[in-house]
Amino acid sequence: MRFHLEIDGSAHLTAASVRAVEEACAVAERDGFLAVAVTGVPDGTRTEADVALVSKWERALRRLERLPATTIAVASGAVGGPALDALLATDHRIATPDTRLEVSLSGAATWPGMALHRLVQQAGIAAVRRAVLFGESLSASRALALDLVHDLVDAPLPALTEAVAAARLRSGRELAIRRQLMHDAVTTSFEDALGAHLAACDRTLRQAAAGAGR
Repeated sequence: MRFHLEIDGSAHLTAASVRAVEEACAVAERDGFLAVAVTGVPDGTRTEADVALVSKWERALRRLERLPATTIAVASGAVGGPALDALLATDHRIATPDTRLEVSLSGAATWPGMALHRLVQQAGIAAVRRAVLFGESLSASRALALDLVHDLVDAPLPALTEAVAAARLRSGRELAIRRQLMHDAVTTSFEDALGAHLAACDRTLRQAAAGAGR
């Protein structure tokens, strides 16, 4: 099993980082799954990234987040910056016991990405308050309790192989629709969400009717 995308959180964000995500997304659209390895935290040295580059980075992650494919991340060690961005944009997350999520490094500026937004969306304000405000690391066991990671294993590759096998049965357009409806449910009112749900229902009913007519 090989990773299609490896994000080193200690490396500076560059145009090559964006291209790597875009190229991995193209592979996932063909293969039906995407395996991502994440580790490392920003080293605190000066970065050449600007707002335009961060915007491109986030658009690439948004594409990853909406793929018609199951995305599976393996995290190890300290995970922050772009590594945390990518981890939180995946569907299924496997972590080793030494994993710790670093939201804001001590004495450093907040990482210029959407990780904080995704953390609050996925775990809630109260659960991540100390990590966001005071730089408290989220240990692997704490991240597991918050469902920020889903498997905690000593040997991640067998777990990844198992997850990829399951992904082959679930990936596709239907997965992307369910994922989007789930994300929208956090911020969208019932009335505003009704149209999208009815469209999904119509798609499902049409598929069922077509299957029954064969």
